[in-house]
Amino acid sequence: MLYWLSFLSADINIFNIFRYITFRSGGALATSFLIMLLCGPRFIDWLKHKQGEGQPIRQDGPKTHFAKKGTPCMGGLLLLTAVLISALLWAQWTNPYVWVLIFVMLGFGGAGLLDDYKKLTMQSSQGISGKQKLMLQFIISLIACLCLICLDKKMGTTLTVPFLKDVFIDLSYFYIPFVLIVMVGSSNAVNLTDGLDGLVSIPVIMCCLVFAVFAYLVGRIDYSTYLHMHYVPNAGEMAVFCSAIIGATLGFLWFNAHPAQVFMGDTGSLALGGILGTLSVATKQELLLAIAGGVFVMEALSDIIQVGSYKLRKKRVFLMAPIHHHFEKKGWSETTVVIRFWIISILLALIALSSLKIR
Repeated sequence: MLYWLSFLSADINIFNIFRYITFRSGGALATSFLIMLLCGPRFIDWLKHKQGEGQPIRQDGPKTHFAKKGTPCMGGLLLLTAVLISALLWAQWTNPYVWVLIFVMLGFGGAGLLDDYKKLTMQSSQGISGKQKLMLQFIISLIACLCLICLDKKMGTTLTVPFLKDVFIDLSYFYIPFVLIVMVGSSNAVNLTDGLDGLVSIPVIMCCLVFAVFAYLVGRIDYSTYLHMHYVPNAGEMAVFCSAIIGATLGFLWFNAHPAQVFMGDTGSLALGGILGTLSVATKQELLLAIAGGVFVMEALSDIIQVGSYKLRKKRVFLMAPIHHHFEKKGWSETTVVIRFWIISILLALIALSSLKIR
């Protein structure tokens, strides 16, 4: 909305600053952070009043988690609200990529909200069935995928390879199922990672930082040509949306740091994961998501390996899955696990950004 102030720059020169994506990105980050910081305490109190016993704790989890009983969940509801308000305030409304991201955020967030609501009402760690959740995720992802293909007709079904210049692979009709796997997989991987106080926040922030940079660069023909990257018209505006997520997630971490005052719940984690998948598809950096989001990949793979091993051999590879619980079972404190995973996510983000010049 504030972008429209740039049209007054002919009369009042200072309004020209609203044309710049970098300025509006900073504004979006600050706005979403302040919304979280100012509204967080009252929202948490409201959740406590409404939820009573809070999110159910897994009975087979680490014993230290039983102390978290009574902590309210669905904090992701405020996080997504902060992102939405900030994005609508600072982003350009005529940009189609912004609306695709909003659609994915609300769609995946809605699926997570249903899951959280059922967990609370049934006082069980099991929400809606896995089949129902996956069906909703695949439908939302399919709609988003088709929209993104239509928006980028030149590179619509093409895959780029990180660290290699001018290497493009056209997957044709196979691109759609590939994108569905990326988006749904990303959503569920972030959801699996959200198991310790503050754990998911920094990896999400680092991924959004990476994709904010890539969105800005591929959205400018001069930078994309210089860096031997494909050009995606209008993609730069997604940097504003990424910044809104970074600010809101930082604000959420303020209350979610150990010991957590509120949990994100599936409402937030499924939505954030879906957005990361969408950003990777929109910027044509699907493979780069596996690097920048390596912590999420590690969490998801550990869960898949554990389930597969138990079904095939009746043996477990890890003491508990996802892998952050494995380290807890080995005696690491929750804070140690979280900070070490944060360090890994920062290093992986730097590796992902290095691909800009290693081509």
